[in-house]
Amino acid sequence: MGDLVKAALPWADPERVLRGVPEGVAAQADGAEFYVPEYMGVVDFPAVFATMPDLKVVQLQTAGFEGVLPHLPEGVTLCNARGVHDASTAELAVGLILASYRRIPRAVRNQDLGVWPGDNYGEMDDSLADRTVLIIGYGSIGEALERRLAGFECEVVRVARRPRDGVHPTTDLPDLLPRADVVVLLTPATDETRGMVDAKFLSQLKDRALLVNVARGVIVDTDALIAELATGRISAAVDVTDPEPLPSGHPLWSAPNVLINPHRGGASTAFEPRVARLVRAQLERYVRGEALVNVVAGPPR
Repeated sequence: MGDLVKAALPWADPERVLRGVPEGVAAQADGAEFYVPEYMGVVDFPAVFATMPDLKVVQLQTAGFEGVLPHLPEGVTLCNARGVHDASTAELAVGLILASYRRIPRAVRNQDLGVWPGDNYGEMDDSLADRTVLIIGYGSIGEALERRLAGFECEVVRVARRPRDGVHPTTDLPDLLPRADVVVLLTPATDETRGMVDAKFLSQLKDRALLVNVARGVIVDTDALIAELATGRISAAVDVTDPEPLPSGHPLWSAPNVLINPHRGGASTAFEPRVARLVRAQLERYVRGEALVNVVAGPPR
């Protein structure tokens, strides 16, 4: 059995499981079979995989896996962290909606300036109550988001690639988009979803609609979004961008009606205990020869 598997099972401290040690062990130890890459780190996967001829499983700490998949060695099982980021990402999606609707960024800027706006009681803020929220990519994070929206007196409409009871297929989007006050993107980045939110998609949104992207930046055509924002017709709140990191001076920074968060969807205190539980459970399944969960590529194990 690989050194990482032997070492990680008895670890009680999540810090040792999550940061640095797993990658260092896996990249240097002969016979390593189970590899947990660093969370949100820059990993040269071809180089790391080349040092591990006995590798059997890669367990990611992220839900997204598009950066690893092209380099996955043949016969290696790739598992993502589905479920780990549900709470953090759903909370952020709600926060972005409320911050945009209640004009929190404006309040922060005024506070920095020491200014009490003269029109404070002129124009009413938008409220999430009585709004229709369209969730595109309705999986475990979408379910978590809907649970958190339950107390806001809004309607939730669900969309996924495959239809199921209570969930629309993506082919229904032309009919659903004009009805939505808020559109939340939760789809994974695939060839099918890359650039999905283009000029045509955006043109179907109603006036004053809010687009929230807590998925991947490449799902949205950035130029098309900037052009639509410039009209003042819609607004956006994004945790992810394309390109990312967003360079200084990029026109999205200065576009009107946009709130930009620097890809912090999963980065909350809810992350560590959940990913620690997942890694430990996966390692236990592996050493017992049981089927792994969250397998996204490679042979089932």
